[in-house]
Amino acid sequence: MRTTKAARLLAAGAALTALTLLSACSSGSQTQRNEALGSKAAVQPRVNQQRVNVLPGMPPVEDPADLYSADRPDQLSPVVKDFPSRVYVPNTNSNTVSVIDPQTYKVIETIPVSRQPQHVVPSWDLKTLWVNNDLGNSLTPIDPRTGRAGRAVAVHDPYNLYFTPDGKYAVVMASMDRQLVFRDAHTMKVVKALPVSCYGVNHADFSPDGRYFIVSCEFSGELLKVDTARMEVIDHRKLPFRGAMPQDVKISPDGRLFYIADMVANGLWILDGDKFTRPRFLATGKGAHGLYISRDSREMYISNRGEGSISVFDFARNKLTKKWRLPGGGSPDMGGVSADGKVLWLSGRYNSEVYAIDTETGRQLARIKVGSGPHGLAVYPQPGRYSLGHTGIFR
Repeated sequence: MRTTKAARLLAAGAALTALTLLSACSSGSQTQRNEALGSKAAVQPRVNQQRVNVLPGMPPVEDPADLYSADRPDQLSPVVKDFPSRVYVPNTNSNTVSVIDPQTYKVIETIPVSRQPQHVVPSWDLKTLWVNNDLGNSLTPIDPRTGRAGRAVAVHDPYNLYFTPDGKYAVVMASMDRQLVFRDAHTMKVVKALPVSCYGVNHADFSPDGRYFIVSCEFSGELLKVDTARMEVIDHRKLPFRGAMPQDVKISPDGRLFYIADMVANGLWILDGDKFTRPRFLATGKGAHGLYISRDSREMYISNRGEGSISVFDFARNKLTKKWRLPGGGSPDMGGVSADGKVLWLSGRYNSEVYAIDTETGRQLARIKVGSGPHGLAVYPQPGRYSLGHTGIFR
């Protein structure tokens, strides 16, 4: 959820002439998609698996029983294996990105960007980090190899950003424009602007075969089901809670269920994406917001922004097993898990800080001061063959 959304300047469709910088950016070409997947030695497929009929052009599902099997500790793609490990923190009120060295827990650089950066998003091909300058109506590319920012590309209302599993399109969550905007993943040129009936599109995740994705609408308490290839809304559902405000969306490792955090209902909606029937609810804590999968695919970390805690959900046991509370409280929001799986990194949205949390014990390892309004931070690089966007959804 954004902290402020001032009256929006109706920006004219700026010509996307700044595309010379995009040689390092995400690509839809088959050659670059294959390069992004890396060598066969990097990620070995599992045996005795049932074949999934995936979206044309999408990489095969290696293990239908575990969609996150390519995300094991330190299992880095050849594309990113030489990138320095960093934590990139967009500060929505300061209009900067703080860069943290996770070894020293120190801010080593502050990158100025445009107005209200909301999320730092890894591109499908893993080569670029896109800073979503929501009120600045632009995306700022950062080269994760060098840490240098490039020239911003004009993109209207980029609250959040995702990529279709085939690597062809970027999907801009244009929250205030009430649109899902499909853009060429390389040039960011508009392919289709899809109007939606709900308010506040913000987060999403894709089905195992990539043929549809579920979108949360935070301001109207609704969910959308979108056909990926047709770029059309095929179903929608109002959540059964007055004032519901759905946030992050994450699919279960076995691909059977979607989990949607709700910061007003204070917990998770658990949805059968295929059937798209009425979801059930699980209370986690006040202000449930971000969802992150452990490196062994056994647990999910839920940040409860309104009470300064993290709930831990066990997939096999289908229950909450732990709750970690930040010493002295805080406002844990968005983030990611370190490449080795040992540290959960979360922004402290209302406290101008970032938290590093031990994933084995729940102990706070560090509390680092950053700019004002830190939001969708990205831990990078992370294991995985390709990125579906947000702060790092890797398959």
